[in-house]
Amino acid sequence: MKRSEVNRIMRSAKAFLAERQFLLPPFATWTPADWQKKGPEVRDIMDQQLGWDITDFGSGDFAKVGLFLFTIRNGTLAEMQKKPLGKVYAEKIMIVQENQLTPTHFHHQKMEDIINRGGGELVMRLWNAAADDQLADTPVTVAMDGVQVTIPAGGTLTLRPGESVCLPQRNYHRFWGQEGKGPVLVGEVSCVNDDRSDNRFFDPAGRFPQIEEDEAPLHLLGSDYSRYYRA
Repeated sequence: MKRSEVNRIMRSAKAFLAERQFLLPPFATWTPADWQKKGPEVRDIMDQQLGWDITDFGSGDFAKVGLFLFTIRNGTLAEMQKKPLGKVYAEKIMIVQENQLTPTHFHHQKMEDIINRGGGELVMRLWNAAADDQLADTPVTVAMDGVQVTIPAGGTLTLRPGESVCLPQRNYHRFWGQEGKGPVLVGEVSCVNDDRSDNRFFDPAGRFPQIEEDEAPLHLLGSDYSRYYRA
């Protein structure tokens, strides 16, 4: 992805979030120059992978296969192993465009609630994972706002504004915004999240894109921190 595209997506996301009255934490507005002035007091932001996260999953076409995310809070797997009663939760906000696909994947460790916070409708296709990590042909049972729902393997469910679904570990899922309904503001509340190790994509996909630096960053992606933050 080009940095100019990342910057454009950030600007568009900020406008959509403002329209939905969803406010990001203060560090969302820090510039690269701000990051270079920070000391050890902000180390948690880097260690917990907080902040801007924009990916095309290696597709080269963000509008067709891609996702905007912002990690608001998180722990670390190392902290969770040392302190089981410590920060064992995470929260993200995402924007899913109409027909914009997030590829089929599951999480080894993370259980998550996916929540339609407003806007359009989110369509999800689900499978159980077989022991060999293939797509199982067994029915899938999940909880939608506390109600048990069973669908066939590869079946879909639709989250309308205010609705949510709880996805257990090793539940394959892919999702996109329903055509004609507009972009979807999607919340995620989960166990500690580590996108560097906890995603298993059914087809090969790149979680973090290579950035072509055709202009200066507006704000830093989480993958940029090590280049600017030296504390």
